Amino acid sequence: MTAVAPAPRGTGGHRRSRGVSTPAVRTLLRGLPTLPAAFLLAVFLGGPILYCVYYAFTDMQLTGASGTRFVGLDNFTRALQDTDFLNAVTLTLVFVVGSAVVGQNTLGLALAVLMQKATKPVRALVSGVVIAAWVLPEVVAGYLMYAFFYDQGSLNSLLEALHLPQQNWLYTMPILAVCLANVWRGTAFSMMVFTAAINDVPQELVEAAEMDGASPWQRLWRVVLPVIRPSILTNLMLITLQTLSVFGLIYTMTRGGPGNKSETLPIFMYQQAFQNSLIGYGTAIALVLLVVGALFSVVYIRLLKLEDD
Repeated sequence: MTAVAPAPRGTGGHRRSRGVSTPAVRTLLRGLPTLPAAFLLAVFLGGPILYCVYYAFTDMQLTGASGTRFVGLDNFTRALQDTDFLNAVTLTLVFVVGSAVVGQNTLGLALAVLMQKATKPVRALVSGVVIAAWVLPEVVAGYLMYAFFYDQGSLNSLLEALHLPQQNWLYTMPILAVCLANVWRGTAFSMMVFTAAINDVPQELVEAAEMDGASPWQRLWRVVLPVIRPSILTNLMLITLQTLSVFGLIYTMTRGGPGNKSETLPIFMYQQAFQNSLIGYGTAIALVLLVVGALFSVVYIRLLKLEDD
């Protein structure tokens, strides 16, 4: 009987090429269901962004212009020299820091902590009231806050009953009024994020700190907050981006006034593009707002990566 020598390992060329190509084919097949979603995102999200970028470098107008010309960086140079634009940037930062970073974040955390010890009926009542404000449409919430803050509104009626001085809050302190309105409307999201994060804190850590004699404040500061720090950063990123784009609430309450005392970047962009018919200039402001949101996102994502490391 003649012995058959085993085939050399290098001769299985066809089998090896089949094995190399199979993972690539499988990866392609797994990605096929996502292609329609990727196409829709490219068309309906990427398309408008590219449209915005193009018209930010033109002098496009709604009326009174015979054509659209490419003007380069003129719109951005004009914005940097426009005191109204610089005022809008300042008020946007005040609005974001006051109503999101400080207001919603702090109040949401406080409610989440306090409801851990509250009874079930109290938790249900507080959650219902807070979430009801969150689910309201932005324009409806704006009208409710207008009715609360305006000259003959609910706030002045309450102050009058308490024999305290009254004023027209939407005229004397409009940016404070819209900040408080945004805190009232958006706190529910932060509260739900922090409630879920606190519920995931290992009870062994809290009980160990309690046995060591730590007060409730010390347990919160030294045990709970360090554990939920990634959730805090994630919440800050989300509410910051949401607050940057708030338009309906402010426009319903003050329309950016009186004058420009509550004119944030979205309001300023709308006025330039649709009231002054300067589409090119308004689109440049929109692009600036997009870049500001991207910068905030990069900072928060960087902090999250440092936290993971």
